[in-house]
Amino acid sequence: MNTLKTTFLLTALTLLLLFFGKALGGNSGMMFALVMAGVMNFVSYWFSDKIVLKMYRAKEVTEAEAPRLYGITRQLAMKANLPMPKVYIIPGMSPNAFATGRNPQHAAVAATEGILKILNDEELEGVMAHELAHVGNRDILISSIVATIAGAISMLANMAQFAAMFGGRDRERGGNPMVMIAMAIIAPIAAMLVQMAISRSREYQADDYGARICGKPLALANALKKLHMGVAAIPMEANAATAHMFIVSPLTGGGLMSLFSTHPPMEERVKRLEELSRRIF
Repeated sequence: MNTLKTTFLLTALTLLLLFFGKALGGNSGMMFALVMAGVMNFVSYWFSDKIVLKMYRAKEVTEAEAPRLYGITRQLAMKANLPMPKVYIIPGMSPNAFATGRNPQHAAVAATEGILKILNDEELEGVMAHELAHVGNRDILISSIVATIAGAISMLANMAQFAAMFGGRDRERGGNPMVMIAMAIIAPIAAMLVQMAISRSREYQADDYGARICGKPLALANALKKLHMGVAAIPMEANAATAHMFIVSPLTGGGLMSLFSTHPPMEERVKRLEELSRRIF
């Protein structure tokens, strides 16, 4: 169901690009924005792992340096039939973890010092299985495609605002500057909502697949509850652009802001894992 949901949302995002692109920038404007966004996200796709690991001062570790984390990751990678990723530790007591890398052959998993202190071995297995699920599901590639389309829509919106303010609209179509400005505001918000929905769907899928890899859905559920409370108690200095990578959001916010959250509600994630445990394990 999560795969179908992702496919549906990607299709909706593409149609949004085509509709708003045609309305705001015409065919030439739409193609220009798509190409520019594609170039930027191509660079991000190939180098984002190095950028984000450096951003959080992550240090690559060997089995001798971090036998517990390294050993659990290696065991799970073998169970999932994935290449052994590089293993990193992030300094800081805020408990969290993420995976990065453009494909399973160039993947890395990173865990904070804080997560290693508060989780037992079974809970840590659940977390690392979740991260390996992201690697196996090629979520970095999917997020890059989504970011490309959303970025193109945002660029078109900026072009439309500029054209409306300085009178550069397509006069043959009789475009109304106020309509163009309104659409330029709505388009990126709609794209962001779809982008966040796709991110939440991939988190659900990584929870499910990760629980199947380690065979311990309840351990992952317990880990998520601990991490949720841990992040609230010890906030992390995280960049909003990378928040979607972490197993639990390092950012806080509720109410209307939950629509823009990159992660599903914690209660729903735990509920689904508990149902999976009753149904299969």
